[in-house]
Amino acid sequence: MALRKSLSRRRILAGVFAPTALGVVAAAAIVLPQQDTPTVADPYLAGLAKTTECHDMVSLGIGGRGDIPRDESKMLVDENGNRLPAAQQGAYRSHWVEPVISAPLENHEAGNGYAAIYIEYPADLASYENAVDKGAENTIEVMKAIRRSCPDTQFAIVGFSEGADVARRAAMEIGAQEQGEDGSWDIIDPDAVSGVVILSDAGREAGEGFFPGAENGTNPDGFDRPYQPGSDPVPGRGVLPDTNGGFGHLAGKVASFCSEGDFTCSAPENIALIELLANVGRQVNGDALEREGLTPATGADLAQVVGRVALLALADISANPDWMRSDETFLEVLIKVSDPSYDPAAARPTTPVAADADSGAAGEDGAEVPIPAERLSNLAYLPEKIVKEVVGFIRSNENTLAVVLADPYDQTFGYDRENDDHYGHHFDYWDDDIDGKGTSTVEYAAAWLEHLARQAKEGNPVDANKVDKAAVLMIAEETAKAETAEASTTPETSPSSTVTDDATVADSSVPTPVDGVSAPAGDPAAPVAPPAPEAGVTAATPTPVTTTAPVPTPSETTTPATGETTTGAGSTTSSGTPTTTVAPTTTTSPAPAA
Repeated sequence: MALRKSLSRRRILAGVFAPTALGVVAAAAIVLPQQDTPTVADPYLAGLAKTTECHDMVSLGIGGRGDIPRDESKMLVDENGNRLPAAQQGAYRSHWVEPVISAPLENHEAGNGYAAIYIEYPADLASYENAVDKGAENTIEVMKAIRRSCPDTQFAIVGFSEGADVARRAAMEIGAQEQGEDGSWDIIDPDAVSGVVILSDAGREAGEGFFPGAENGTNPDGFDRPYQPGSDPVPGRGVLPDTNGGFGHLAGKVASFCSEGDFTCSAPENIALIELLANVGRQVNGDALEREGLTPATGADLAQVVGRVALLALADISANPDWMRSDETFLEVLIKVSDPSYDPAAARPTTPVAADADSGAAGEDGAEVPIPAERLSNLAYLPEKIVKEVVGFIRSNENTLAVVLADPYDQTFGYDRENDDHYGHHFDYWDDDIDGKGTSTVEYAAAWLEHLARQAKEGNPVDANKVDKAAVLMIAEETAKAETAEASTTPETSPSSTVTDDATVADSSVPTPVDGVSAPAGDPAAPVAPPAPEAGVTAATPTPVTTTAPVPTPSETTTPATGETTTGAGSTTSSGTPTTTVAPTTTTSPAPAA
């Protein structure tokens, strides 16, 4: 059985990367992580349905390959009703990201003051680079939309695998901003980002610690719980070194976790061939290659990328008249130009090459122009250049063979299908032990997010009842009119069955469960409890009096006991019978605990 699985895996890898072979191609697959089939949660939604429902803190979860929301009917919308590339938590659940972004819900009264959403992006390998760039763009778009409606909301960004690359790039872009003279920011204020969690960082610098830019390096700034006390940084670097860089204004608020043996973030130095193949892999349609193998279509796609890289390499060398004298090797040139971010125009010299510099070029009179002396003299460096090429190739690939023989794919993404067990180091973060007490990396990250959410709640709490006041007042007015009309047609009406002028109505898109049905205990999709009233605010308390309340619209009902408007199923029975409501009385509630 084990042999059959191994052979199957190797056949898949061979089908994907055989055209670029030489025995090192299996290792290139590590930048193409494969995720589980996405999971759709139960229909009771939690978190955000639209950006006008403000929270103290919102976490943005970014899954890996294939681990994204797809149901467009459950996507977040902005203040104008436009669809955003994100799904509210409860509409979608990721096996990998969920334990981190759901952690703060327990201490926020079933989501009051905190929400978690999932970012939608291609999350595929049709073009890895385009997918990751789109993910960063979508992440920033959603954050900007939320901040327009809720200027006090704080954010946490959490990404794993391909989503970790998205999280890094979005965080780098936000952190690199320069504040305008008027105090504005092009994206959002970096202070609005409380923390960034990156699980398996492909852009990690060699020997980089877990908390880039933090004051002490053992934990994020402002969080006094150390991570792996006394341990040294994991050796190696990310397999995509060209994507690294500083976090600017977000330095000290980033946790970049890496497990030793996870080739995605802990690749050894001197694996130049693998780095080259990784760059090529980021530009080909990896999904098609994996699905179809080498066909005329996939072969043409691969040949186009390889041919483009070769032409760019030749152009880069031609643009440098002193290349023969330099120490740069041809392999180094290939790695440089195969980087998807390589800009040929920026790499060209500022001064044009003389027209007669080409060997064999004809002059105006048709006579052959001799090779310039300075170019001809470069031929004298050819023997030395060949030696440099050989030595450079060997040195830059000292660890390539060892990595290939160690089967980095199985080591990183190992999966036992028979027992449904991910044993590769890419999945260590959920079951490692960082403190000798059984605490995993994911549990540490979850504790940090709980800390950040608590700070957001205590530091600059957002009052969701003050958002979209016009709509709230309009609903309250219509409800009061409906109640008055009902009371005028009823012979005997209890005085306590009328909504008072002080009742507050909050717009919410969290469906109310059907009578007799409740969400599982501890489920983040459980119905949201009404927020505790502030000091001095009158709150409605139910009494045993029962009246028949009209339904304002098919999609909206008003519960007098709380004054909240609820949309969705659960307000009217299938037979059309009006719901039974509880009449309120007015009492004074003490101020909630801090």
